[in-house]
Amino acid sequence: MTAVRPETTARPASGTSFPADFVWGTATAAYQVEGAAAEDGRTASIWDTFSHTPGKVRNGDTGDIAADHYHRYRDDVALMKDLGLKAYRFSVSWSRVQPTGRGPAVERGLDFYRRLTDELLAAGITPVATLYHWDLPQELEDAGGWPQRETADRFAEYAGIMARALGDRVGVWTTLNEPWCSAFLGYGSGVHAPGRTDPAAALRAAHHLNLAHGKAIGALRADLPATAQTSITLNLHQVRPLTAGAEDVEAARRIDAVGNRVFTGPLLDGAYPADLLADTAHIVDWGQLVRDGDLAEISRPIDLLGVNYYAPTVVSMPAAGTDTTAGTKNDGHGASDHSPWTGSEHVSFHLANDDLTAMNWAIDPDGLHTLLTGLAKAYPDLPLMVTENGAAFDDYISPEGVVNDPQRIVYLHAHLDAVRRAVADGADVRGYFLWSLLDNFEWSYGYSKRFGAVYVDYATQRRVPKASAHWYADVIRRNALPAAGAGR
Repeated sequence: MTAVRPETTARPASGTSFPADFVWGTATAAYQVEGAAAEDGRTASIWDTFSHTPGKVRNGDTGDIAADHYHRYRDDVALMKDLGLKAYRFSVSWSRVQPTGRGPAVERGLDFYRRLTDELLAAGITPVATLYHWDLPQELEDAGGWPQRETADRFAEYAGIMARALGDRVGVWTTLNEPWCSAFLGYGSGVHAPGRTDPAAALRAAHHLNLAHGKAIGALRADLPATAQTSITLNLHQVRPLTAGAEDVEAARRIDAVGNRVFTGPLLDGAYPADLLADTAHIVDWGQLVRDGDLAEISRPIDLLGVNYYAPTVVSMPAAGTDTTAGTKNDGHGASDHSPWTGSEHVSFHLANDDLTAMNWAIDPDGLHTLLTGLAKAYPDLPLMVTENGAAFDDYISPEGVVNDPQRIVYLHAHLDAVRRAVADGADVRGYFLWSLLDNFEWSYGYSKRFGAVYVDYATQRRVPKASAHWYADVIRRNALPAAGAGR
């Protein structure tokens, strides 16, 4: 079994090259690609319920079929092999494995992940398993969801099931993907499942997600081989004040607290930051929420930190007399009259520039370099992995049957160069996972946005690798970027 984290002390990068041990991969999420929503014992997750609720997802789209990866995984793994991918980061559907979120596993659900893993290993591709990418079993949400402490215990039980089922063939495990989205988009702004808009519930969810991570690390370690690696993936916000003025700097501090340090504090420093507690003391009683032993549980050591990056977060304090709800609708996380920025709802958000993806996200590769080097300085002994980075553009199949996406190639070249520069500047970045392998169900945007390296014709499920997929394959083969302007 190939490890993502080789034991090495020097990882030089020079010119346009990456370290020899650099891991190249792509990523997907279960609800976004699998389909087979009611097959082999799988029951509804919160995203099934949310997507079937009128008005929640663009065009009424659901993940019932998605990219049909459940039935086409062999073909998809063959595509990965053709592209020369070294690793594949996938998530497990909790309700496919443990339909009620408690009790024994459904073997038919586990068998899918066994088959997928075996197919990857046979193709020479390292499987990287994420236990949770936002699809909580609906029965657990009915019992209160992440704002309830018991959900953390249920997650640890599920983690143990997965470790026992796949620990002999999966050596890299991620507990949670982007818990900020689960807590603050799911329970704060309501633009993600389960669609609740309760600031106190969002903060409680954040703490219980942190606790679930820590408990899951304990469960994984109890059943995994000593060589296995554990991690969590955070969508850390590269926060910038709009101006150098004191008010805008204060806005950046507040958003950094509720966007980043609400997780990095307890996970990596063993404590919630004092300024976050002060900012949100009027919303939740932290003394009652955080119990004795919680922080020790949450801060269990991990082997890797996954970093997801798409765009920087530029903020300001609103001028007197301006509409302070603007930041709730223009912060890159979907339209809502409720803010996900619990305790700092008055902060305003701005685009970093006018070079935008189809998501209206600003393209700013320097933000990725700054994020990685900043993490390396703050946590020098913790290896990093870029677990998601990519862009949606308005892709289409030409009459000749090809998908040309030059904007994505330019985007990837710039962001991979930012990673390379971060490594050269001393950041211990072990690999890069392109989001995403396939066009897929893009959450509340439905099928209207395409992030994939591989185009999916949803009517026929035909796969067509885009020009960017072939470009990425060449980068992997070379372990280096092409010279500036070449292949772009």
